[in-house]
Amino acid sequence: MSVSLADITAARERIRDAVYRSPSPYSLNLSRLCGCDIYCKLEHLQMTGSFKERGARNKLLTLTDAERARGVIAASAGNHALGLAYHGQLLGIPVTVVMPQYAPLIKIANCRGFGATILIEGETYQDARTRAEQLATERGLTFIHGFDDPAIIAGQGTIGLELMEDIPDLDAVIVPVGGGGLIAGVGSAVKAINPRTRVIAVESRAATSFHASLQAGRVTRVKTSPTLADGLAIAEIGALCFAIAREIVDDLVLVDEAEIATAVLRLLELEKTVVEGAGAVPLAAALNRRADLAGKKVALLLCGGNIDVTTIARVIERGLAADGRLCRIVTQISDRPGSLVKVLSVVAGTGGSVKEVAHDRNFGPADVARVAISCVVETRDAEHIAEIERALATAGIVCRVER
Repeated sequence: MSVSLADITAARERIRDAVYRSPSPYSLNLSRLCGCDIYCKLEHLQMTGSFKERGARNKLLTLTDAERARGVIAASAGNHALGLAYHGQLLGIPVTVVMPQYAPLIKIANCRGFGATILIEGETYQDARTRAEQLATERGLTFIHGFDDPAIIAGQGTIGLELMEDIPDLDAVIVPVGGGGLIAGVGSAVKAINPRTRVIAVESRAATSFHASLQAGRVTRVKTSPTLADGLAIAEIGALCFAIAREIVDDLVLVDEAEIATAVLRLLELEKTVVEGAGAVPLAAALNRRADLAGKKVALLLCGGNIDVTTIARVIERGLAADGRLCRIVTQISDRPGSLVKVLSVVAGTGGSVKEVAHDRNFGPADVARVAISCVVETRDAEHIAEIERALATAGIVCRVER
């Protein structure tokens, strides 16, 4: 089974009146940063904050009247749930979603706001899916897979149609990969319209199901780890998604947590755009592949913006540290007046800004006349951190600088 350009075109007609046609503006700031012409497909501007409602709407409209009346059920960490809940409410279809325990609070709250019944089950997506499939059988509900379904893939593929209309001479599109529905749909549309356009997949190193499957030549289950890109934390790519994606993907980039955090920070600072980790990984990949993409026209698929406010704060701090704009100085000083001032004066003399200072007397040095201190310092870049290290050493202050 495959998903054709005709399937994707039909999906666009089906969802046209209810799904936002997101813009793909040129970004001067990101283009300068990446060394190529960057266009951002702003899917985080969808009503539910992600691309997922395209596939959800398309799938719901293919159900029979009896299936609509009984209702649907899905397993999701959030965005698929939001898409189903919102469009289920619009279409009068009851929606139940089983969400894993790591699902962001904002996504849970928004799903409930759209009238969906939410059940929190299991530590992983697979746990939630197993429970959802059980309930589908018990209650006679239609299980709607989050990615491995032709109607879902075709719905997501409508993004590719829009991209090729907006940027007909596009050299490459960078697409996040979790379960694979997005890359399968977008890649199918892009390659059908212009086979020369490169389709670049990007995964978090915490969830490399596509990478492992490509290496094995078959769908392979992996162990996932916590990641800022929680929407990509899928242990096993869909079988149909993999069959399609392996034929159309030209390159695969793996990015780590520091790269993801830095990408979120860059989008905040340069584009004034708030995206979730999964939405920022295309920028992380573009930065990772600067040399390969130099001078090209590249589209970044910013696929979602549903991120907890508390998570944003943590991501900013992580991103600043990865960017060399935060460091921590750990040292031991005499527990006498003036000792701390000496350290802080050296830091201030280099232009560093001290954010916080922590004393540790309870678990400090064996010498009770000394105290361990930790200072978090705002810096300009990695070279500035090195300058602070040199200044502290010159002043005879033995310390450890963490970055």
